[in-house]
Amino acid sequence: FTWVHSKGNDVDTKFFASKVTHRRQRLVTKDGRCTLRTPRAPGSPATWQLYLQDLWGTVVALRWRWVMLGFCASFLGHWLLFACLWYLLAHLNGDLGLDHDAPPEDHVVCVKYITSFTAAFSFSLETQLTIGYGTMFPSGDCPSAIALLAVQMLLGLMLEAFITGAFVAKIARPKKRAGAIQFSPCAVVGQHRGQACLMFRATNVLQRPLVDVHVTAVLYQDRGEQALHQSTVEFHLDNLGGNLCPFFVFPLTFYHTLDQSSPLYQAMRDGSATHFELVVFLSAAQEDTGESCQKRTSYLRGEIEFDHCFAPVLWLGALGQYTINMGNFAKVLPDSTQTKVDGDKGFVVQINGDGKFTLTQGCPN
Repeated sequence: FTWVHSKGNDVDTKFFASKVTHRRQRLVTKDGRCTLRTPRAPGSPATWQLYLQDLWGTVVALRWRWVMLGFCASFLGHWLLFACLWYLLAHLNGDLGLDHDAPPEDHVVCVKYITSFTAAFSFSLETQLTIGYGTMFPSGDCPSAIALLAVQMLLGLMLEAFITGAFVAKIARPKKRAGAIQFSPCAVVGQHRGQACLMFRATNVLQRPLVDVHVTAVLYQDRGEQALHQSTVEFHLDNLGGNLCPFFVFPLTFYHTLDQSSPLYQAMRDGSATHFELVVFLSAAQEDTGESCQKRTSYLRGEIEFDHCFAPVLWLGALGQYTINMGNFAKVLPDSTQTKVDGDKGFVVQINGDGKFTLTQGCPN
């Protein structure tokens, strides 16, 4: 849809005009995933080489199913490798065909009771996990066995440290905390304090608050010539201006003024069929750890509702307590009416950035 704005006889009229456009693949999905895939440039290393160069980042970014598969495969491979080495040592030392309870006097058994590959695998497993059942043990008179034992323990400790660190890093990733941030599925254009504004809503669904909230947005426009033009779109929160929001525990509505300096002014006002996508980035810090997290989403032209505003979500109960009605989080109301929303039993409380309270019914301005 395109917003067409016309004046006639001092009457300001806004209406929707349908535009038939080709379906475009969005750059960023609603849940924040990038849809672009960059092919390998000529002369650059292969993709698998780049992943190996950043092995730690690759492991941490993998899905849990692949991490668990890699965890099991790495330990099984380590046990099998050294089972082969222990079996080879027993074969070269001539221990496989001997009676280990009564060996020849001039023969030193490197590892007691390794007489098959199964026994070698069992010894490798016991050595790595320090189980020590007491049946199989290396001989102190066999230097090869002591050297192989030291190598297995050193490599095993390195593997355990890497896997444990990957598990901890994956669990503690700030990306998981960002999953508790949700955006409204659509944006709206309406009046806010006498100005036409583009608005979207965000909420933190966990009880743990986020601090130092900052919103940035980038407008991607298709201006022909197979190129995307990028413009910065500034959003603010009530009277906070460009300052960080110090507290994020209830749904917040962010505003962008649609004046002539706005990158969205021409695209949304003159009926242009230019394809655009507004990508929104919300960054915040965790109060308990101080780690930063980011959540992003995008809005296409068809996901912007004109002459609407968001339904209030914060209520002041009869006992003076505040209640959040998440059923109205994504609900929009016509901007020119005083429509009562579901569950409206009293006054709607809009908390402004300057700390004042505004009591209204219907769309708050």
